[in-house]
Amino acid sequence: MAKTPKKAAKSADNPETNLLKRFSISRQYKFAIGVLLVLLSIALAVCFVSYFVNGKFDQSELNNFSNRNTEIQNWLGKFGAYLSDFFIFKGFGVASFILVRLLFLTGTYLVLDLGLSKLKKTWFWDIFAIIILSILFGFFATYLPELSGVIGFEMNAFLQDFIGKTGTLLVLIFGIIIYLIFKIKVSPDKVKSFFESSKKVNLDNNINTENPNFKSYNLEEFATNEDDEADKKFQFKSDPEDLGEITLKPASQFEINKQNLKPTISNTSELVLQQTIPEEVLTDKNKKAEEEFVIEKPEEEDIIEENLASKLVADFGEFDPTLDLSHYKYPTIDLLKDYSSGGITINQEELEENKNRIVETLRNYKIEIAQIKATVGPSVTLYEIVPEAGIRISKIKSLEDDIALSLSALGIRIIAPIPGKGTIGIEVPNKNPSMVSMKSVIGSAKFQEAEMELPIALGKTISNETFVVDLAKMPHLLMAGATGQGKSVGLNAVLTSLLYKKHPAEVKFVLVDPKKVELTLFNKIERHYLAKLPDVDEAIITDNSKVIATLNSLCVEMDNRYSLLKDAMVRNIKEYNDKFKQRKLNPEAGHRFLPYIVLVVDEFADLIMTAGKEVELPIARLAQLARAIGIHLIIATQRPSVNVITGMIKANFPARIAFRVTSKIDSRTILDSGGADQLIGRGDMLFSNGNDLVRVQCAFVDTPEVDKITEFIGSQKAYATAYLLPEFIGEDSGITLDIDIADRDSLFREAAEVIVTAQQGSASLIQRKLKLGYNRAGRLIDQLEAAGIVGPFEGSKARAVNIPDFIALEQFFDNEKNNN
Repeated sequence: MAKTPKKAAKSADNPETNLLKRFSISRQYKFAIGVLLVLLSIALAVCFVSYFVNGKFDQSELNNFSNRNTEIQNWLGKFGAYLSDFFIFKGFGVASFILVRLLFLTGTYLVLDLGLSKLKKTWFWDIFAIIILSILFGFFATYLPELSGVIGFEMNAFLQDFIGKTGTLLVLIFGIIIYLIFKIKVSPDKVKSFFESSKKVNLDNNINTENPNFKSYNLEEFATNEDDEADKKFQFKSDPEDLGEITLKPASQFEINKQNLKPTISNTSELVLQQTIPEEVLTDKNKKAEEEFVIEKPEEEDIIEENLASKLVADFGEFDPTLDLSHYKYPTIDLLKDYSSGGITINQEELEENKNRIVETLRNYKIEIAQIKATVGPSVTLYEIVPEAGIRISKIKSLEDDIALSLSALGIRIIAPIPGKGTIGIEVPNKNPSMVSMKSVIGSAKFQEAEMELPIALGKTISNETFVVDLAKMPHLLMAGATGQGKSVGLNAVLTSLLYKKHPAEVKFVLVDPKKVELTLFNKIERHYLAKLPDVDEAIITDNSKVIATLNSLCVEMDNRYSLLKDAMVRNIKEYNDKFKQRKLNPEAGHRFLPYIVLVVDEFADLIMTAGKEVELPIARLAQLARAIGIHLIIATQRPSVNVITGMIKANFPARIAFRVTSKIDSRTILDSGGADQLIGRGDMLFSNGNDLVRVQCAFVDTPEVDKITEFIGSQKAYATAYLLPEFIGEDSGITLDIDIADRDSLFREAAEVIVTAQQGSASLIQRKLKLGYNRAGRLIDQLEAAGIVGPFEGSKARAVNIPDFIALEQFFDNEKNNN
């Protein structure tokens, strides 16, 4: 498969590649050398076999080789006798036959032009086998002296002088085991399965031998049918635990278990969420809630101290997109700080006090509780209550402010009911919240073992579980919240997660930072992970005027990728890359490996205020179409109001993260439901991906940690440049070129009259008035500017009209006609 031009340009900088090119030979030379090696291997095989037939006679005549009258019985003459003596007697003995195989394979590969890189392992293991076999035959040189050769005998004697016969034998056994495991791929499981299959075959043969008329049945089916017959014969008269009476009765076709027809719940007060009721059944309906209070301590997750991404060997078939940076090392987990102090600490007094106040507040409004359970999280404790029968859920939900008053809490959130549980949840902030470090989240087994395309570890839930989501399935993410509540830290957590799991060849970032200080640390990984326009110096975009060109360039990239998917006859980027790795797509036809592209915008509202519709249009296109070709958007803003994020854009962002906001209206604007106004801040957030809301404590990653990670990645070998996006040619390019009058559009005069009459220079006006497409209207605007009728492009503003009225326009055309 031919290299793409881009990859060829990168490999040109590699000194090893240049060295190989310098010593490369033509196809004719390869064919000639290959034929020579094949014939030489055949000649060696002939003279080696002849040596064992006539070797002793030829060895006695070795000193007379120069005499032409000397008789040699080797089938290859004196030359064959010399080679046999050199390789077998003075060399490695019978193990030299492996050299014949090596020469034959090498010659075949050269003749067929298959490349010698695939033979590296074959050469290594065959030479390893030659050494081991010669030493092994040297160990038994007393019985078979002609098989070991001088080298094998001397190497065996050398080993025996230092480690003795037993040590030499052990070394040989170890060498044979190494060869079987790594070359022949013999594993303990294969050996075990071989003996088990042999045992099963012997068992079947014995059964068939003992009873020739025995039909071969499945033993498991036979045992199951036998048990069914026993069940039909024996029926328990009473409860199965009472083994006092067992009676025989004929099995009827239908049996009714009367015991199972009894009601499982005799009283609603016995309903519990977990198996927490003691063995004795509660018979007193007036039991106090204090006796049914369950505190559930979350289980600590397993922490993996090493980044498993660095140990994964991905099987990409014959093509590996990571070969350009094959020695790239993933960031290590020790680059992150551990802010937590030994997990979550449970304050028993605080839990009991909050429980009593909740029960007392609800009892004041005639609401009785059957059970209450507490689940302690990093920053919030969830109290799950089961109300008595007949209590309306809306009545409890309306007491949110009263419960917050009794608890003196910063803000509580009531979930009525909890989806899938049948309980009512009351989330109460902890007095001493625990910080969730990025190290504990990245090091969790749930993240390290996540089989996702773009895994993101956001933090930990109330049950202290690491919350991991797949950006590729979202497919776009909207983050919102008041100033200082953790949006920028959340973006750093997202980027850090991807840096720890994805190779630079698999994902690229387009970073837009109007604040100019939040994402600048990622400049160090520009040539590894960032994407930019060809003529831009800095990959991180801080100038709003350059955002428009970048977004439109992403739209061009999107259209180009869809064309590639169409040619490849696949539906999404995953199928396309799999097909490319299997070498089913030709790079000469424009096909290439497509990395994921993640667009991150730190403050979207600022872009809308400065650029307006010019940003909205490409963002809307990307949000609607880009997910299938691997372009995903992450947009952060303070409040996604209608004038900032339109309904078309918002509909394509089903995944949303809401940090703390100041009002319920803002919460409904972000999540389409309340709750974000009751968060406690400092990374406390709600994640929504459809209907369910999950409360998560966002992982904290500080600026020095991000600096260490980017420094670790940036110090390694990188690509020659950042990932280059396609060049976008907008309206403001090519304007200064003179357009010949003969090349003007046939509607040029009508377009000029429309522009001058309306005194507004825009392509959309020409579209509406003359009923044209956008491309033709754009060409007309270019021609009008070249003629001097309208002014240059000025961003979001309409072009200036240089001709004041219709009379001046007529004079303009008359002058132009006279001049020509």
